[in-house]
Amino acid sequence: MKDNKITDAYYTGLMNAVGYDNSDLEKPIIGIVNSWNDVNPGHKPFKELVQYVKEGIWAAGGTPAEFGVPAPCDGISQMIGMEYVLMQRDLIAASIEAMSRAHGFDGLVFLCSCDKIIPGMLMAAAALDLPSVFLTAGSMIPFRTNDNVYATPDLKELIGKKQNGNVTEEEFHYLKRNICFSCGTCSMYGTANTMGVFLEVIGLCPFDSTTMLSASSEKIRQSRFVGKRVVEFVKKGITAKDYLTKEAIENGIMHISATGGSTNAIMHIMALAQKLGTDMTLNDFDLVQKGVPVIAKFKPSSQYTLQDYHMAGGVRRSLKAIDKFLNADTLTFSGRTLKEELNNIVEPDNVVIHTCENSLLEDGCFSILYGNLAEKGCVVKKSGVDPKMFVHTGPAVVFDSEEDVVKEFTNRTIEPGSVLVIRYEGPKGGPGMREMSIPAAMLVGMGLHTSVAMITDGRFSGASRGPCVGHITPEAWDGGNIAIVENGDMITIDLNNNYIHLHISEEEIQHRKKAWKRPYKPVKGLLGAYRKSVGSADEGAVWLNEE
Repeated sequence: MKDNKITDAYYTGLMNAVGYDNSDLEKPIIGIVNSWNDVNPGHKPFKELVQYVKEGIWAAGGTPAEFGVPAPCDGISQMIGMEYVLMQRDLIAASIEAMSRAHGFDGLVFLCSCDKIIPGMLMAAAALDLPSVFLTAGSMIPFRTNDNVYATPDLKELIGKKQNGNVTEEEFHYLKRNICFSCGTCSMYGTANTMGVFLEVIGLCPFDSTTMLSASSEKIRQSRFVGKRVVEFVKKGITAKDYLTKEAIENGIMHISATGGSTNAIMHIMALAQKLGTDMTLNDFDLVQKGVPVIAKFKPSSQYTLQDYHMAGGVRRSLKAIDKFLNADTLTFSGRTLKEELNNIVEPDNVVIHTCENSLLEDGCFSILYGNLAEKGCVVKKSGVDPKMFVHTGPAVVFDSEEDVVKEFTNRTIEPGSVLVIRYEGPKGGPGMREMSIPAAMLVGMGLHTSVAMITDGRFSGASRGPCVGHITPEAWDGGNIAIVENGDMITIDLNNNYIHLHISEEEIQHRKKAWKRPYKPVKGLLGAYRKSVGSADEGAVWLNEE
C-alpha cells in the first residue's frame, strides 16, 4: 500500500493524523495485535507489556501500529456465555486477517494468552503468511496456604467439594477469593498454556514466555526482544510459514502429548492445518502423539503448577527429555535449530520432568477412540484419568444439556458406575461446543471420578481431569448415534484399545434412528450463523472457512 504512488498521499495524510511522521512511514510498519482487556486475567498484563514491545520495534528500526481483538475468558464464560467462546477463535482469526490486509502491515506481533485467542491468532498468521512473532503474558502466581498450593482448577473442584459438604462456607469463600492470585494465565496445564507452549516449540514465540510468571522482570525484557525480532524477520523476509512447517507442527504435537496437554489443542491444531492447506485427520494426529511417552503432568493432573514447570527448566527441559523423537532441524525463535537450542540443556531430574526411561505413561497422553458411538472419533486425556477407569462399562444416564447434568449433580443423585451422556452440545447442537468444565470438576470434587464416566459431543476444559470423553463425532445434532442413546443402555469406554461402544444391536440402532427427531432449539444472530456453517469437531470445528 505504501508503495502505491496514487494512494500514497491519502495513506500518509491519514497516518499523519494519528501521530506518525513521514519518516516513521518509511520504516517497516509492524501491526501489534493486542488482545488486552480488563476482564480476562490472562490478557490484562498486555496493557503494560505492549509498551515494551513497541520500544523494541522502534529500537530495531520499525514503526509499531497497535490494534485490538476480542479475548474471552473461558473460565468466566460459563453456561450460556460458553456458547460464544469457540466461535470467537474464528472471529479473531478473521478480524486480524481483515485488518492486516486492509492496512497492509509489513509484519505482525501477536499478543495472546488464552484458550481461543492463541489458536485464533495462529490461524490468522497461517492465512496471512507475514513475518510474525508471538508473546504470551506469562503465568499467574500460584496461591499457597497451609502447605497447599492452589491453581484455577482447584477452584472448580471446590464447587463439588462444597456440594459434598467437604469444605465449610468460610473456607469456600476464602479460597474462592484467593485461588486466582494474580493476573497471568491460570497456573495449570490447561488449553491456554498448552497452546502457549506449542508456540514455543514451533518457534514463533521465545522459550519461557508461557511458563515464567507474568509479574517477572524478565517478561519486560522478553517483550522488548520480541519487538526487535519481528523487525529482523521483516528485513530478512522470514514469514510465518517458514516456521509453520509439517516437522515443526509434529514437534508441537509430540511435546503436547509428552507433557499431558489439553484435548482442546487437538481441535485447534486441526483448524490450523486447514488454514495451512494441509490434510490432517484425527488418525494422523494420533499416529504422531502416541509414540511419545508422557514425561510430565501438571495441575490438574498432578500437584505441579506452571511455576514449578518453569523452575524445573521449562519447555527446553521437557523437549530435551524427548529429543530422540523430535525433528531436530526445525527453527526456534532465536534463529537456532532445535538441535542447537537443546545442545547445552541438561537431562531432567525425574521429579517435575521425567526422562523417557522413567516415563509416567508409555504411549502418549491422549486416547483417540472410535466405535459405534463415535464413528468419526472422540478424544480423552488419558493422562488425567485414574488407571482403574481406563476400561469402564456402565449404564447410560442421558442429559440433553449441560444445565441438566449440573442440576443432577446439585441434587447429588449420580450413581457410581454410571456413564453420563451429555448431548446436543456439539458445534452445531449447542451451538458453540461448550466446555463441560463445571460438571467435570464437580465429578472430581464429589469423588466420583473413579467410578463414573462422562461422554459428550461438547468439549472439556484443559483444566478438566477424570474419565471425560469429548468431541464425539458425528454430534447429536447431525444424527450421530449419541442422539439415540437411552437411559440404562450399557456403554463401554476402553482407553487401552481406543474403543467406545454402545451395547445395542445394529438393528436397534437403525430402528431408533428412524424414530429420532432433532430437538427444537432455535437460535438467531451470531449463533444462528455459526450453526449453519461450522464444521465438525474431528476437522477442527472451523467456521468462516474460505472453502
